[in-house]
Amino acid sequence: MQMQSRFRSDRRLTVRMTVTLFLLGLLYVAFVAALIVLLRSWVLVLVITAGMLGAQYWFSDRVALFAMRGRVVEREQYPELHGVVDRLCALADMPKPVVAVSDIDMPNAFATGRNPDHAVVCVTTGLLRRLEPEELEGVLAHELSHVAHKDVAVITVASFLGVLAGLIVRFAFYSQIFSGRKDQNTAVVFAGVMGVSAAVYALSFLLIRALSRYRELAADRAAAQLTGRPSALASALTKVSGDIARIPSKDLRTAQAFNAFYFTPALGSEPGIARLFSTHPSLDQRLDQLGRISTELGEAATPGKAD
Repeated sequence: MQMQSRFRSDRRLTVRMTVTLFLLGLLYVAFVAALIVLLRSWVLVLVITAGMLGAQYWFSDRVALFAMRGRVVEREQYPELHGVVDRLCALADMPKPVVAVSDIDMPNAFATGRNPDHAVVCVTTGLLRRLEPEELEGVLAHELSHVAHKDVAVITVASFLGVLAGLIVRFAFYSQIFSGRKDQNTAVVFAGVMGVSAAVYALSFLLIRALSRYRELAADRAAAQLTGRPSALASALTKVSGDIARIPSKDLRTAQAFNAFYFTPALGSEPGIARLFSTHPSLDQRLDQLGRISTELGEAATPGKAD
């Protein structure tokens, strides 16, 4: 039986993850049932959905590393990075994840994997180049807390439904199921598949974004409390967010698909109602929270926060 890590548990995060998975589970069942009725092929639908869910759960870490050009690195290659991860894992009393580095200039980090025993923490060379050791420690503690809280696995599974809905739309366009058939029933079935898929994608999108924003705040809290240095994490947030804002948008677009996994989003948070579609809370929200924790711990004022 796996022991609980020393990262402070977050009951509100656990409740949100449970509710999100429950609602997405209901949505998933309804989606599969609708596809079976519309396509009249339950075997095809069940095989495709079960296969994709299994693949996403078991191979999500490899897919993420491949997409972001990450490579597993040994201690001899990055001794300082491994040293920080070793210290944090010992402090948190949790298994050490696989350590990886992505050779891109965008300063960022992410964690992925199905559980604490099968997890990967990846940082970019841009992040390593820009951060001081204590700032890097704060970022890595943030990512390790995602692993300890198991919200990485929840986000991976939760995102499956949106991915599936999007693929179903493409499949409907390009498959042979509808090609060459012009009767009215075929048009109704096609419209039904497209409508159900679009609705499922929209609902799962909003549910995942809401959970993602909260889990980032939970990870900031857990990291600040574990290290006892919320100001270092706040400094890293300010630095990374500022540097990302200066990177041309065209160089960030390939990374946007993985925003939900990143320490900070590849593009800045949107104002107003657009924040409902953001994967992360605003920088001000995160700094305000870290400032409160800093005060509680008796730390000096958080750097990077405007007076």
